[in-house]
Amino acid sequence: MATVHRPETERSTSSQESLGLIAIERHRRGNRWMHWINFPLLTIMIWSGLRIYWADLRDPYVFGFGGWELFEFFPDWVNEPLGLNRKLARGMAFHFTFGWLFALNGMAFGLYLWRTGGWRNFVPTVDDLRTIPKALLHEIGLRKEAPPQGKYNGVQQLVYGAILLMGILVILSGFAIYKPTQLRPLTTLMGGYGGARFIHFATTIGFLVFFGIHIVQVARAGFSNFWSMVTGYALLPKDDDNEVVNLDVDTFRAEEVAQ
Repeated sequence: MATVHRPETERSTSSQESLGLIAIERHRRGNRWMHWINFPLLTIMIWSGLRIYWADLRDPYVFGFGGWELFEFFPDWVNEPLGLNRKLARGMAFHFTFGWLFALNGMAFGLYLWRTGGWRNFVPTVDDLRTIPKALLHEIGLRKEAPPQGKYNGVQQLVYGAILLMGILVILSGFAIYKPTQLRPLTTLMGGYGGARFIHFATTIGFLVFFGIHIVQVARAGFSNFWSMVTGYALLPKDDDNEVVNLDVDTFRAEEVAQ
């Protein structure tokens, strides 16, 4: 593993030169394409899945303790504004159509990570795990300096790794629900039809929670961080030798790639 500073990906314009900036590749094309393809696919999957879920008049999942019901998934004030008015056929049509695209994109991303070695970015080392408490304190504002890191810190590695596993779970549990008899071994592995439904629903809630946190974190990081996921490049200060200045981790998180 080596810290990225690829000469072939550095691009400078006259305006950037005058500002003392240099463009460094931060996100590879494959990562960016499949990230932006996955976003609308997963959004449609969640939306259509909620239409299927709300077609059940019983609203089978609630949050509570003992016999006390504290929160229903999902209350009418969430379902009605989103147009989830028990339209089962339309929900199933969207869910089954875009589900194949979601699965194909997920498999393509998995192959891409394996082929490029990018999977290493989601597997924390022992040193990464040791920095998690410091990284958490930094994220919530109780620590001024962030611990050293590669492309992602230990917390991000665990979260992104969990999201990848959740993607696998939601696809497998979806197949178990879709064809419980034909895929009986898979359905049994999921704890039966009811277990597969619960896993499918729980991972969906996990995705929604991740969406909320992810959007907040992107907003906190600033527009340049967001734009680097669109263009693939980040503009960084340079010294007289055209080398990237040693920056605080909040300004730029060095990318690690397999060599």
